[in-house]
Amino acid sequence: MVATTLGRLKQCLTVDADVFLTHLIYSEWVKNIQMSTLTFNIAQFFPSINYQLLSLILNKASFDSKVSIFFSNYLIGRKTQYLWNNFVSLFFNVNISIIQGSALFPILSALYISSIFHIFEKRSNNIKIPVSFVDDGLFISQEKSLEKTNSYLFCSYNIISSLLDQFGLIIEHRKTKVFYFSRSHSLLNPPPLDLSHIGEPIICPKNSWKYLGFIFNRKLLFQQYVKFYSNKALSMVKSIKMLGNSS
Repeated sequence: MVATTLGRLKQCLTVDADVFLTHLIYSEWVKNIQMSTLTFNIAQFFPSINYQLLSLILNKASFDSKVSIFFSNYLIGRKTQYLWNNFVSLFFNVNISIIQGSALFPILSALYISSIFHIFEKRSNNIKIPVSFVDDGLFISQEKSLEKTNSYLFCSYNIISSLLDQFGLIIEHRKTKVFYFSRSHSLLNPPPLDLSHIGEPIICPKNSWKYLGFIFNRKLLFQQYVKFYSNKALSMVKSIKMLGNSS
């Protein structure tokens, strides 16, 4: 499995991805390098998986042939028949899919998405750290120039859009976000990321960015994050008090 699916981190929680990102930003700031991110969401990831393609991926990944045959039989062309006393029905098609939360979901979805990023890494050398957390993709650019950053992000977004389309997946472009980190004391006014050349919207960066439960600002001060979850905790305590007073 490729490192883009966070396999190299040996962790399994969204918190680990955010901590890794924070550490990476500080490490690059020491080198006087700016960090920029682009996040995108794959629309309807689970129902859109091509199971015939998944079967080919299992073969390509050198799994035992029995494993590949099992999943081919389990996911593709399933049929069922009903028997009631002496009545036997005709065969009916049964749609079996990988649903979020199932036992098969983590392994099979990771294999499917990692194959896409494996091809992406061969086609794009500009984005040094692409990351995938199932249907949430993240590009991390490490450059001193915002002009170079936007150019690399644009090229990478174009490549991943094309690859996902070939795998039967579509990016939900309205959820795509770009964010620029900076520890400079001067006011940062980053340019928007123009994706109109590939038929997508112009993305204007905001002053804060929510990713996998964390709220980031440009200088990694985390005031908004602390304020948000403090208010959430206080609201929960107040609601518990109200429930305690109810009869």
